[in-house]
Amino acid sequence: MIWKHTRFAIGMLVIAATGCHHNEHKTAEKSGAAPCGGCEKTASSKAGPETIIPRETLFGNPDRASPQISPDGTKLAFLAPVNGVLNVWVGPSDDPSKAKAVTNDTNRGIRRYQWAYTNQHIIYLQDKGGDENWRVFGVDLAKNETKDLTPIEGVAAQLIDVSHKFPDEILVGLNDRDKKNHDVHRINIRTGDKKLVLQNNEGFTGFTTDTDYNIRFVAKQTQNGGMEILKPAEGDKWTNFITIGMEDAMTTAPEDVDKTGKVLYMLDSRNRNTAALAMLDIATGKETIIGEDSKADVGGIMIHPTERNIQAYSVNYLRNEWHVVDPSVKGDFEKLRGVAEGDFSIGSRTLDDKKWIVAYVMDSGPVRYYLYDRGTKNANFLFTNNQRLEKVTLAKMTPTVIKSRDKMDLVSYLTLPATEKATGKTPRPSHPLPMVLFVHGGPWARDAWGLNGSHQWLANRGYAVLSVNYRGSTGFGKNFINAANMEWAAKMHDDLIDAVNWAVKEKIADPTKVAIMGGSYGGYATLVGLTFTPDTFACGVDIVGPSNLVTLLNTIPPYWTPMIETFTKRVGDHRTEEGKSMLTQRSPLTFADRIKKPLLIGQGANDPRVKQAEADQIVNAMKSKSIPVTYVLYPDEGHGFARPENRMSFNAVAEAFLAEHLGGRYQPVGGDFTNSTISVPAGASNVPGLSDAIATKK
Repeated sequence: MIWKHTRFAIGMLVIAATGCHHNEHKTAEKSGAAPCGGCEKTASSKAGPETIIPRETLFGNPDRASPQISPDGTKLAFLAPVNGVLNVWVGPSDDPSKAKAVTNDTNRGIRRYQWAYTNQHIIYLQDKGGDENWRVFGVDLAKNETKDLTPIEGVAAQLIDVSHKFPDEILVGLNDRDKKNHDVHRINIRTGDKKLVLQNNEGFTGFTTDTDYNIRFVAKQTQNGGMEILKPAEGDKWTNFITIGMEDAMTTAPEDVDKTGKVLYMLDSRNRNTAALAMLDIATGKETIIGEDSKADVGGIMIHPTERNIQAYSVNYLRNEWHVVDPSVKGDFEKLRGVAEGDFSIGSRTLDDKKWIVAYVMDSGPVRYYLYDRGTKNANFLFTNNQRLEKVTLAKMTPTVIKSRDKMDLVSYLTLPATEKATGKTPRPSHPLPMVLFVHGGPWARDAWGLNGSHQWLANRGYAVLSVNYRGSTGFGKNFINAANMEWAAKMHDDLIDAVNWAVKEKIADPTKVAIMGGSYGGYATLVGLTFTPDTFACGVDIVGPSNLVTLLNTIPPYWTPMIETFTKRVGDHRTEEGKSMLTQRSPLTFADRIKKPLLIGQGANDPRVKQAEADQIVNAMKSKSIPVTYVLYPDEGHGFARPENRMSFNAVAEAFLAEHLGGRYQPVGGDFTNSTISVPAGASNVPGLSDAIATKK
């Protein structure tokens, strides 16, 4: 089943692929997420903390990542480069070294894939140039053929479900009939034949299915920004099952149906603050709580592949912690806790649940992958995903809680340069350092503990790095999310300023050398920082951030239209004069003349969420007032920079920019513009070495 379209698409400004971050997966058995950096620690010598880590090491392709075992346990798939582009490889599960590439993407690289239950097919999604018009492809391993299962231009396909009961078929959502709404189709992965299951004329935004491919529940947004959960009635009718108020809409949703079809598993924050994991009797409505936490929402959920019972769930406050529900896996979790350091997750399982792929994430080391045999309790090491990291010294990330001015707890993550011999619960450097406040996108997303390429990169260049889960961030209960309603550029920004003031007071940050940087909402926060608090920051780096909230909301992708009330009730209503006035006052573009500190902007020309016009208009406003700005544009990128060559070229520019204004060290551009499509429409001369690099780019 899928509820991700409802629960995660509303994190509308989450940036894609601007760096190397680890995020927890909601349903680990179906994850096929993009890889992040990591490697295995070995006995080989490492370069000291004073050595500059090449950008290629942190932002280039992984060696091997996102391994998934086939349902029958005989094969192992993973992502690895082919001529510098990520593709899917498949080999024997007992000998990954014999794997061969089974896809042939030559441009953006594959980041989302999974096994079909035939054990002979791989399913993956790909778009063009970052336009997010995803297509679903099927790879026949026996025939060595790839078939486009959704060959329709301008359509954003959604993979809704893959069931072991119908190995040759998948459920896919397509908005070809109506750009605003996705109809549900059953597609044969061998032939490409499709059959309409549900014509979505009602603006449904999410679907809960069972293993028989029955649509058991749908979601529809209400006029007040809440959510109505409907179940089938007679004929083609739908009847109300649950109505979720706006205050609970981001922390309450169906997750899955049990094997009997009589029980609904859901996350539920109604009548409580944090989202609990609950089971609901579909006939009577009686609810039983399976697990909850007073500080954080239930996040990951582990469900048996065929029996469909809850086995375990995770909660992430400062770090990710698993709680066992099913006694049959208690011994397995006890064993896995001792296999390696870091936070582990089960990323893939066989259909009989006898073998698991387990990933261990650390803050200053590699992501390590193991094949775990439940019968023998043996965890056999497979590989790490970036051997280059074995030769460098990485910095530690420290969770810390900062109090906002109105006494809210802001879970934050601090990384200091590895050259600092700081110790303690919240380590302090030997002297105040230049600092980068790195702001996450969303805003309905969160920062988490783990290997973070951007933190490692910036700390290695000599900066303290601080990421703050400001109000509106997810995972900390509905009260924390709702505290951000109508607070863009207001209390949400106050939280960031409070974090900077904390870092200055604690002698972590030099108050004259603090940069603000981020992607998507983080890019918006950067622009707000330089316009609403122009004296706080020494400079800013905005990546695909909106500059005008009115134009942002007027140009959302059509398939987000059914969720429009989420934005109007939480950000502002662009449809009314009063709402437009408020949004205008919260838009950095309105106050572009206040900018007096250096600004670097990065943008993808194909971004469907934050259109190129958002960058163009603030660049033009600054140029009209003779305010210096550097503008970097990629014609083949969307909401973030997916191609490693583009990531590295932008980070080369950002690194030189930060060094110029914060005083940190930097690696010369060198060959990091090779094969990148970077262009600089404005301000190349403002960044050391940029004009020459553009002139000599290959």
